Order: sequence, then C-alpha cells, then structure tokens
Amino acid sequence: MSSEYKLLLKTSRFDVVLRQGTSREGKTFSRDIILHLGSVAIVPLVEGRKVCLIRNQRLAVGQTLWEIPAGTRELGESPKKTAERELQEETGYVAGKWTKIGELLLSPGILNERMYVYVAEELRQGKQNLEEGEEIETHVLAWDTALEMIDRGDIVDAKTISALLMWDRTGATNHGT
Repeated sequence: MSSEYKLLLKTSRFDVVLRQGTSREGKTFSRDIILHLGSVAIVPLVEGRKVCLIRNQRLAVGQTLWEIPAGTRELGESPKKTAERELQEETGYVAGKWTKIGELLLSPGILNERMYVYVAEELRQGKQNLEEGEEIETHVLAWDTALEMIDRGDIVDAKTISALLMWDRTGATNHGT
C-alpha cells in the first residue's frame, strides 16, 4: 500500500496529517492520522508486592484517573531515558533496575504512537518534579488491590490495565511480585 502525507495541524506533541493510500485493488483512499513521537509507561514496583499508582487529572475526559506513570518521548530521547525521566517527574522515584516488558499500539486506526512498557524496581524515593498543569497524587497499593481495581472497573485507563496485566501474566510470578 503506497501513501503520502499532507500536514493538517502541527502541535508541540503531535502532528495531524491527511494520509492518502492505495488499496490492493488500486482504489485511492484517505485517512486523518495523528503522528506521535512515542511514549512510555512504567509499572513502579515498591517493596515486593506493592505498586505505585498515580491519580492523574485528565482534562480530555474530565476525570481524575488511576494510572501508572507515563509520558511522551522528547525528540531524540530513547524510550528508557523517557521512562527514567517520567518516573522521577511524576512519582519522585528513581529506579535501580529496569525491565522492558512490551510495546503497545494505543489506537492504530488513527494514531501511530508506540508505547514502550517498563517495570521499575529497586526504587529510591526522591522529589516529584511535575510539569506545569499536572496534578498528580501517588499511591502505593498492594499488587492484588491494583488487580482488583481493574476487575471492579476503578481502573479504566488502557495503558494501565495492559501494563499491569502484562506484568502479572509474565513477570510478577517469576519475580515474587
């Protein structure tokens, strides 16, 4: 499938483009696509069987959500560097051990954003360094409590659900979490 782009909107975090492509049958079609530098999400493990979740005010949905720390990559920044920066900014924690557990495509019908998912362990507490406009509270919860919050529908953020379940199914049992 061939494609070309026409810039519709440029912002500090993403671009919106009109992408035209040709189907296998030779028909031309177009889609509005959001181009994004990518992002990270972090599962911060505290003292073994605990996880640090954040309460994050989200203007887009008009709610304060339970989430894991996450953020957008800066131009030229590696996913791991972004994860280190975002963990410290949002929670104050600095991790001694990092494990990449996967990658997510968040909404591939309209968005090319790739999210890199990490587990942060051996945490040392520091000071939060929130960006302008961020209103984030940290909460350390038992691992099983976080999973129960998914089951009850208290956690509705897709990256948080995905990352917690990824770690629960792949790494938690192997690491004593």
